[in-house]
Amino acid sequence: MANKLNSLAHTKWLCKYHIVFIPKYRRKAIFNQYRRDLRDYIRLLCKYKGVEIIEGHMMPDHVHLLVSIPPKLSVSQFMGYLKGKSALMMF
Repeated sequence: MANKLNSLAHTKWLCKYHIVFIPKYRRKAIFNQYRRDLRDYIRLLCKYKGVEIIEGHMMPDHVHLLVSIPPKLSVSQFMGYLKGKSALMMF
């Protein structure tokens, strides 16, 4: 799984990114009441976009993700989608 090459029509690719995202003012709300729900939302949204979560950790005030993002999505485009949709789903 660590060295699995994915393929498109004319390319082979292996794109892994370590992403850390932090709520505003590093609020500790992730750990207390939203931790389990946020984990499920992130899994669901990654599945919709075809992004594979290799590893993930929920810290008290931030989230670590190691993801494999297909080259058709930019990292900033995916993170905008992930943070925007997960915020809407939580509220």
